[in-house]
Amino acid sequence: MAIFNRIAIVGLGLIGGSIAKAAKAEGCCHQVVAYARNLDNLIYAKSNSIIDAYYTDLSQLFAELDSDDVVIVGVPTLAVESIFRTMKACLSPEVTVTDVASVKGSVLAAAENIYGTVPSSFVLAHPIAGSEQSGVRAAKVDLFVDRRTILTPLSSTATASLSKVRQLWESIGAEVLEMDVDHHDAVLAATSHLPHVLAYSLVDTLAGKADNQQIFRYAAGGFRDFTRIASSDPVMWHDIVMANKPALLKAVADFQHNLAELTLAINQDDSETILGIFTRAKAARDHFIKMLAGEAYTKPMVQEHSEFVVNPGGKLSGTLKVAGDKSISHRSIMLGALAEGVTRVHGFLEGEDALATLQAFRDMGVVIEGPSDGEVVIYGVGLKGLKAPPGPLYLGNSGTSMRLLAGLLAGQDFDVELTGDASLSQRPMNRIAKPLRAMGADITMDEGDVPPIKIRGGQALKAIHYDMPIASAQVKSCLLLAGLYAEGQTSVNEPAPTRDHTERMLNGFGVDVTRDGGVATLAPESAASKSVSAEPQLTAIDIDVPTDISSATFFMVGASIAPGSDILLKHVGINPTRIGIINLLTLMGADLTLSNERNVGGEPVADIRVRYAPLKGIDIPETQ
Repeated sequence: MAIFNRIAIVGLGLIGGSIAKAAKAEGCCHQVVAYARNLDNLIYAKSNSIIDAYYTDLSQLFAELDSDDVVIVGVPTLAVESIFRTMKACLSPEVTVTDVASVKGSVLAAAENIYGTVPSSFVLAHPIAGSEQSGVRAAKVDLFVDRRTILTPLSSTATASLSKVRQLWESIGAEVLEMDVDHHDAVLAATSHLPHVLAYSLVDTLAGKADNQQIFRYAAGGFRDFTRIASSDPVMWHDIVMANKPALLKAVADFQHNLAELTLAINQDDSETILGIFTRAKAARDHFIKMLAGEAYTKPMVQEHSEFVVNPGGKLSGTLKVAGDKSISHRSIMLGALAEGVTRVHGFLEGEDALATLQAFRDMGVVIEGPSDGEVVIYGVGLKGLKAPPGPLYLGNSGTSMRLLAGLLAGQDFDVELTGDASLSQRPMNRIAKPLRAMGADITMDEGDVPPIKIRGGQALKAIHYDMPIASAQVKSCLLLAGLYAEGQTSVNEPAPTRDHTERMLNGFGVDVTRDGGVATLAPESAASKSVSAEPQLTAIDIDVPTDISSATFFMVGASIAPGSDILLKHVGINPTRIGIINLLTLMGADLTLSNERNVGGEPVADIRVRYAPLKGIDIPETQ
């Protein structure tokens, strides 16, 4: 369906030519016309059906357009103002005008210089697409498919014009986002303009060396990939750099600061700093796109069509080790980061929720190697060593991460915001906010007490005794972690038993947590608010994460009911708060034995052997 009668493209390069091809292919208009200074390009575009007609007189083109048409300005950034000058003299103010410039501040300034006030029909836009190739001969019909186009509307922008421009970009395959002008230019300076400057500079540096032929001859793929963009149009990028000078200089300064830090670390053989920079960069490269899009850390195992055929399996036999415990994986990262020394974790569950916790601590400056096949190495920074993250901490769908981190971060010196995906953003968080505020935390949330959670740093926390109205291991853990930073003795009374992984692991790291019935108490001598001691408050340990008894349950039940079965489940967590399945199967007459019982990082584990036995029906005790 045609959105416009005519699309008039001013400046027929790679972007303009690709818009023309895509618009014609999708039927976005009845006719594509163009103006360019290079007559050969116009003739080429017309003869190859990229455009329907062309003009060599810009004034004539503008004079013929009306409210059913749109003008797309695709000239170099510094040439936009001269186009606007002709436009003001010849173009009807009813015609929608948009552009494709990489810098929006300079386009806005050009419009203000010529018009005084930016016309309401102007919609500033920037497609995040391109190539090191340039010119209309490089145009591609699918250049914008699955790419982003950023619109930067002003408060005065006409709704109808904005809607039409959005429809145009969406119809040729782009995902359309909106952003204000200054934010756009700052983001693009860092993500696009700075990389181009670095690529040009690196190639120029190496080209000036006496052995430049050998350098380029033996350059590996990484060099070719990084410097590919140095083949882009130099005039275009000169204009972009000049137009976005303030934001680009800020991005260059930030890069120089980090490069100086890396240079110093290399010079001083500072292995931990080097490793921290590299691991943070890898994780950021892997996850930033997903976080910005609000997507999961790991892709779900889904297919458009799946067909499963299930046949009788007979007996179950063998020895196996199921996945690691998620609750303990979370806590191993949290406490390992707060400890003094290096914590090594084996059996870490590499699932979305635990990865969200891991990434959050990377964002707060903790050096973490892995995970690789369940192996994670955490270089602890101590209770007061976390740093302010560069932005909100994105926690995906992990409620455990958000609730426990809220307690841990309530006592930090910096402000922080906790965000999550659409589902997590609908879960009420008042159960943790209320007692944390009673401890002195400054916490705000959206209406309905839902995330994002904003925590103001620098608050002096005081310990409390809290009687939980509803049993919750997450609330209990949140308050005990906040108690690490509180003055006095923190205690939590739960109305029914819940998982005690936090208490056990704190003890494993050297923090004194005691149990008396339903009350868990963090002893005052372990609090970080005490006078500085020569001894660390949390001491790094090695953690061998037990396998998850919930995951093991399926195999235990399967072996119990399939005649002839005999399986051995290795290294299963048998925390007393989690062994309901063992108790119930035993009451039903299952042939179930525990061996090699031991304590790992404060958690009891065992190998569980299950053999087939006829089971009997029971009344399940309420306690189970």
